[in-house]
Amino acid sequence: MDAVASKAPAALRTSYNIIFAVSASHLINDLLQFLLPALYPLLKANYELDYFQIGLLTLAQQITACILQPVLGLYGDVKPKPYMLAVSLAIVAGGVLLLATANSFSMLVLAAAVMGTGSAIFHPEASRVSRLASGGKLGFAQSTFQVGGNAGTAIGPLAAALIVLPLGQGSTMWFGLVAVLGVLLLTYVGRWYAAHQRDAASKPKVAVAKPTISRQRLIVAFAVIGALLLSKYVYIDMFKNYYTFYLIEKFGLPVQQAQYLLFAFLGAIAVGTFFGGPLGDRFGRLAVIWGSIVGALPFALMIPYAGLNGAVALSIIVGLILSSAFSAIVVYAQELVPGKVGLVSGFVFGFAFGIGAIGAAVLGALADNIGMTQVFAIGAFLPVLGFLTIFLPRTAELHSKDRA
Repeated sequence: MDAVASKAPAALRTSYNIIFAVSASHLINDLLQFLLPALYPLLKANYELDYFQIGLLTLAQQITACILQPVLGLYGDVKPKPYMLAVSLAIVAGGVLLLATANSFSMLVLAAAVMGTGSAIFHPEASRVSRLASGGKLGFAQSTFQVGGNAGTAIGPLAAALIVLPLGQGSTMWFGLVAVLGVLLLTYVGRWYAAHQRDAASKPKVAVAKPTISRQRLIVAFAVIGALLLSKYVYIDMFKNYYTFYLIEKFGLPVQQAQYLLFAFLGAIAVGTFFGGPLGDRFGRLAVIWGSIVGALPFALMIPYAGLNGAVALSIIVGLILSSAFSAIVVYAQELVPGKVGLVSGFVFGFAFGIGAIGAAVLGALADNIGMTQVFAIGAFLPVLGFLTIFLPRTAELHSKDRA
């Protein structure tokens, strides 16, 4: 089946409508997911939370995704369920309802976990559908899918500044209407996916390529990918969860202005993500990974020592550069293990979410002791891990036909 081919046949027609529908649903999912961190300044005041408890909310939301996504991705490789995408967003909507009505820290944790569960179902299946619809444009399809999610996350601070913070926690309930739109979109995608499966079942199965590198090299490669995801996602989650607090603590900004500046950073991530995939198609995945993570390092190191305008400008540059790597990492990882698109996508998304959440909790606890300004100074060194890219197998090794 072409769902498991390491490289989609170029002859297949690219289904742009499906790619854009999945991207739009990704926007909706990640917008809804960001409602929780958007509420952090309000929840911190209303429930007298410390930074560590805020980190625990992030952990509850994302650790479910970390655990479930590889399992669900593998299950989808064996038994694809086209309409589970629509179900995933319905579960997220349930989590949003819980968030709107929660009246204690424990209920907030439950709401976070339910939202994370819906997201865990969504990401590996949506990534698979994007690949199926790519027509061989793997980087473009993955980037378009990713940019939808990053755009949703970027819109989150605007929703917080304009709606959630002025109207309060209960206002998140109205975002359930956005979830309904997402369910309708994913039902449409599910019909296409089901038809694709029927068509594939009626044709002779295509032999699945085997990995062209040794098991030891494969283990090293995934260990390096894990380190790269750690550097990228702990750093980005530091911004997503604590940038507003950093701006408030260091520069004395009001909450709403800090949310607008967070939007600028997350918007830069969305733009960088879009260009990362096509650049990977053109220049190679490894070149993009190198340039993205290592290229962001000098700018990240300058942020803690810059004034307000400089910090904002540098954060936008870092967001643009650092975000371009993710689509390249996803496609590169899929090429490492042909035939396991769901499992690999689930691992990459799950590990990224999980390590980001654990990092957020650790950094929150650290901030309670040394202050948020110092946390950002320490976190600036995370992109140093990008130099581990040197240990990844070259692209020529992955496509070698001389080995079993």
